[in-house]
Amino acid sequence: MTGRTDAEMGSITLLGKTGTGYSSDYAPELLEAFPNKHPDRDYFVKFNCPEFTSLCPITGQPDYAAIYISYVPDEKMVESKSLKLYLFSFRNHGDFHEDCVNKIM
Repeated sequence: MTGRTDAEMGSITLLGKTGTGYSSDYAPELLEAFPNKHPDRDYFVKFNCPEFTSLCPITGQPDYAAIYISYVPDEKMVESKSLKLYLFSFRNHGDFHEDCVNKIM
């Protein structure tokens, strides 16, 4: 029992699935959201991503970073598994971390 209706959870397709596929190409379509049950409240949602990886656009070598995401949700919230898969999709993406962070924002 989740306390949410099927309609609220209808847009969530990745959570609870076995055999998760990991995209090796940048894939913003992986991000999923669900309705915020408390849009009248201001509160922080935080995600720590200690193993972010992308490719250096100059050398093609892996670049590693820790990314910390904090936001105050409005009408929708980011589903955490979809965020994890989205961040993983940067693994073979050639861009500086500064540019990756601006895409994530």
